Amino acid sequence: MRPNPLSTILHRTWWVLLLRGLVAMAFGVLTFAQPAVSLMALMFTFGAFIFVDGVLGVYSAIRGRGLSRHWWVLLLWGLAGVIVGVLTVVAPGVTALVMTLYIAVWSLITGVLQIIAALRLRQEIEGEWLLVLGGVLSVLFGGFVLANPGAGMMAMLWVLALYAVLLGLLMVLLAFKIKKGVRVLDA
Repeated sequence: MRPNPLSTILHRTWWVLLLRGLVAMAFGVLTFAQPAVSLMALMFTFGAFIFVDGVLGVYSAIRGRGLSRHWWVLLLWGLAGVIVGVLTVVAPGVTALVMTLYIAVWSLITGVLQIIAALRLRQEIEGEWLLVLGGVLSVLFGGFVLANPGAGMMAMLWVLALYAVLLGLLMVLLAFKIKKGVRVLDA
């Protein structure tokens, strides 16, 4: 009988798990308290990522222009990232709105497809009503977000905040449980 190496690592660094849990809970609470600020931070981070990705794409295209006559495709791809990155930083609210609308349309389409699939499968499976219910829920959510994109955006942030708080709480509880001791397992 020897200790499991993974549990030994977790036991020795239990405080890191505790810290991660506390940070996740703080993120969740701050997102609940300041959803607009959280949304803007998310948009700026997204904008920075897209911009840097685009700059790197432009660099690759220019470096490879002598290797292929289609180098301009990579150039356009990179320039698209640069432009979207700049637009995201200049108008983060527009980017957030567009992302929210994409989510709403996706939810509507997948909801309708779930309902269709359930109706076609009702003779072949039991419990198809669960698929119908999931489809209806998706359609209702997508319709709500399309009708109220600002509220839909905030609802998505609140779900993220709730997730962060619950995950953080679970990590804190696990950290204290791990701190108490490591079970010896057969390795």
